[in-house]
Amino acid sequence: MRRLIVLTSLAIVALALVPGAAMAKPDALERGRQENAIAKTLVDRSLAAAKAGDYARAYQLARTAYLDHYEYVEIPLRLRDPNLVLDTEFAFADLRNDLEKRAPIDVIRADVRDVRAGILDTDRAIAEKGVAAPAIAFGFSFSILFREGVEAVLLIAILLGSLAAGRASGYRRPLSVGVLAALGATAVTWLLTTLVIDIAPVNRELMEAITALLAVAVLVFVSFWLVARIDQRRRMEFMRARVAAAIAAGSAGAFAALGFTAVYREGFETVLFYQALLLFAQGLELWVALGAVVAVAALGAVAYAILRLGRTLPLKPMLLTGASILLLLSVAFAGNAVRSLQGADMVGATPVHASWARPPVFVAELTGIHPTRESLLVQAVLLAVFAAGALWTFVGLPARQRRRERLAPTEVTAR
Repeated sequence: MRRLIVLTSLAIVALALVPGAAMAKPDALERGRQENAIAKTLVDRSLAAAKAGDYARAYQLARTAYLDHYEYVEIPLRLRDPNLVLDTEFAFADLRNDLEKRAPIDVIRADVRDVRAGILDTDRAIAEKGVAAPAIAFGFSFSILFREGVEAVLLIAILLGSLAAGRASGYRRPLSVGVLAALGATAVTWLLTTLVIDIAPVNRELMEAITALLAVAVLVFVSFWLVARIDQRRRMEFMRARVAAAIAAGSAGAFAALGFTAVYREGFETVLFYQALLLFAQGLELWVALGAVVAVAALGAVAYAILRLGRTLPLKPMLLTGASILLLLSVAFAGNAVRSLQGADMVGATPVHASWARPPVFVAELTGIHPTRESLLVQAVLLAVFAAGALWTFVGLPARQRRRERLAPTEVTAR
């Protein structure tokens, strides 16, 4: 009986202590996030001091960043990623040692890049993913593959229809070979771009910026090109002209090339957009993969309905919605590109202290919203350009066309 009383008492004490321990962990994590942000600010100031030639102050700032702030981050971080703790400790040590030796500024920049990378990885390790970040990662991933895939399915459907209309159905096989070759080339492109990103002789921040800016350029061009040809008749006229040229050539190679170019363009764009997305979706790869899987399933249904059943689907709203989401993705990539250039110390950074400009780390990386004036300005300009383009495309051009149609009968009468 006495033993039972003792065990019961210990159980009650344990239950009383568990809430306290559970409360301590969130407190430690929250303090860790705050101290990590302070450490990053001090490291940025340390670099500025070193660039100004004040190595003594730069050393003191770097020392304070680690000893008075980052060490508090290590308490919750050791349980989650002890190797990251060691790597970041070593990066801070290298920075302090090189500042003490008054190393060239290029060496200091490289040290600061390593420290910033450790601080960013720490942010990810101690942050909660929440609901918004996984949803954004899933949505962007789904939109990339679904939009590009629908475009490819439409092109294939138009090509097959044009072959039937031109009584050239015998060329379906070389066309199919070209499509399959494009899919294989897309897989090879994925492997090659992954290898290039891993072994490129430039720092990671610069590679991130280059990839993001290239993705922005392609996204903007593709989205406006799609909107300009959103009318199915224009798209069919464009592709039928290419089929007519292939029929005139009269070779299987011409049709294989037609199928290859129609699909590989979409495949190349998909690879580029996914590579850029994955650079800024670290820790959310599962949600990116889930978005791609669901997009493949949706594309299978769309392809079956169009190619097998000959159904007419509401493609215009689907394509417009996809194009709009990809334009938002380009805004995110633009913000991240500027931030990466700032991390590489190639673009200045003016802090913005408003709370809305400081979303959680996973949301910030997916939306490109970072608390610097330069990155926010680039995003605002890009959004303004897109808004103006949409206004002209959907309001200005239709109004202009209506005016021309009203004036046409008058001109004929005058003649």
